[in-house]
Amino acid sequence: MALFPPKNPAPAPAPIPMPAAARPTTLSAEDIARARNIGSQIRGRFAQTLVGQDNLRESLITTLVAGGHILIESVPGLAKTTAAQTLATSVSGSFKRVQCTPDLMPSDLVGTQVFDFATQKFSTQIGPIHANFVLLDEINRSNAKTQSAMLEAMAEGATTIGGQRIALPKPFMVIATQNPIEQLGTYKLPEAQMDRFLIKTTIGYPSHDVSVNILKQVNVIDRASTVHAVLTGNDVLRMRAISETVHLDDAILEYIVRLVEATRHNERIQVGSSMRGALALTRCARVWAASNNRGYVVPDDVKQLAVAVLAHRITLTAEATFAGSTPELMIEQILGNVPVPTVGT
Repeated sequence: MALFPPKNPAPAPAPIPMPAAARPTTLSAEDIARARNIGSQIRGRFAQTLVGQDNLRESLITTLVAGGHILIESVPGLAKTTAAQTLATSVSGSFKRVQCTPDLMPSDLVGTQVFDFATQKFSTQIGPIHANFVLLDEINRSNAKTQSAMLEAMAEGATTIGGQRIALPKPFMVIATQNPIEQLGTYKLPEAQMDRFLIKTTIGYPSHDVSVNILKQVNVIDRASTVHAVLTGNDVLRMRAISETVHLDDAILEYIVRLVEATRHNERIQVGSSMRGALALTRCARVWAASNNRGYVVPDDVKQLAVAVLAHRITLTAEATFAGSTPELMIEQILGNVPVPTVGT
């Protein structure tokens, strides 16, 4: 099952897997087992708090291990906050929630310096972004100045308060949400900010059966608070190091570059993906391969992640938008047009 299955997948030639003899890997059996165990433990904790929402769960885990940030788009009331809290509590990390509003200032998020009259000195008070997991609820409601402060933290892994650079804790992950149906009092995220998110995922309404199962658990008011930590931050960093050693064949790298280049040479795409998109797809493919007990990446890993990693990095022309096309559909079409590599032959 695909991690992010396309709605209307375009026909494409079936990928040809690498022959066993041509699948080099630097991962030991112990590393693969450790990666599988870490993923299983986190998924087990999500099973205690979330009903359904498999794509959201896998998106969060992949983003966490890859060391990136995630943007979740959905209407209110679909367990975004619960999912973020579950991830934070299962990994024994500090968690902060910031409700973004138009009057939110950078100092409210990053921190500020306060003058102490007793000592006649300034003291630094850090803001809520100095946590392992930061939920920025309705990020598009914050003004441009505050968004720029978020950009520095996401890009640099540090903040600047009164000229002093303060490193953020590790692991550090921003989980941002936005409401796609309400535009009054919002500020559209600029392309530079969107490009900082490793993955963007869209959550739809649950199915009938899932909705019934949710109602059966309605007596549990705060399920996320019942979750106990099963991993530490060092476990996450260790898993990240393991994924970085997953083998990537040159043909897979060529395939990733061709996908990204195809977004730059399409008459219906005004702005294509940057090189950061190719790097993000590479990181995520390695993580997904490791979580599937493989020390090497296959073309299917790239195809399953391409929409979630690349769609929010492109901008369609006005004509394509008016015609009903979406960035997700464009990436799916590109996946159907770019030949799948034959690796290891």
